[in-house]
Amino acid sequence: MFRRLALAAVAPAAAVMFLATPAQAATPVATLQADIAKLTNVQRKSHGCGAVTVNASITRAARAHSVWMAKTGTFSHTGSGGSSFSARVKAAGYKKPGGENIAWGYRSANEVVQAWMASPGHRANILNCKFKTVGVGAAYTASGTAYYTQDFGF
Repeated sequence: MFRRLALAAVAPAAAVMFLATPAQAATPVATLQADIAKLTNVQRKSHGCGAVTVNASITRAARAHSVWMAKTGTFSHTGSGGSSFSARVKAAGYKKPGGENIAWGYRSANEVVQAWMASPGHRANILNCKFKTVGVGAAYTASGTAYYTQDFGF
């Protein structure tokens, strides 16, 4: 299976869940999202950063972007209507977006976090000690492929 990662650099200063059938989805979306946030904080702690707090507004933006990618088969930081991650996070009600990681094709929270940690740009987002909040979105295509978005805020 192909797996992809992409990164949005640090920014200058009502999503519908799209799920595969239960047989296709390896892990429920809510569990997957929570596990990614938890594993992100494990990495941050082990590298001397404080934990990020899950933020509902950022989570809405991340989830909506993952749903859009899964529905359209598009893998990009540029989202619906040409939106940037910064614009999506602000539109969801969070004023200080920080960075974004995206990925697709990984089967577990551990796999996607390990892949991000193995990629210098994604790792830099996860280990940016200035980030204080996070939102994670996951969505499955009809065939069960997962798309992930992890947005950070200051």
